[in-house]
Amino acid sequence: MIFVTVGTHEQPFDRLLREIDRLKLENIIQEEVIVQTGVSMYEMQSDCIASPTFSYEEMKKYTEEARIVITHGGPSSFMLPVSLGKVPIVVPRKKEYKEHVNNHQVNFCDAVKKKYGYIILV
Repeated sequence: MIFVTVGTHEQPFDRLLREIDRLKLENIIQEEVIVQTGVSMYEMQSDCIASPTFSYEEMKKYTEEARIVITHGGPSSFMLPVSLGKVPIVVPRKKEYKEHVNNHQVNFCDAVKKKYGYIILV
């Protein structure tokens, strides 16, 4: 199973959801995908299990069970999988796509990757 989370920031992260959906629709991803969509405007077209929010217990359960965790660049979202011994794929939100107010996720994730190396940065 693949678990995807975009967090709870008030700006949508449709770019990541569209890509996950495309990969699923094109059968590039063939396993189950569970997606926390946040406030995103994009509606998944594939058979992903999607919800705007999950409880902390659900987030932890899905993270533990996932073969792959894909997350936005918020530290709370990628530190949970790290704390559970996983190496998450991290896709920072970007200002240019109106996903955040600035590019602090890009800068922060780049620094974490360089210093610690325990994330896969996209």
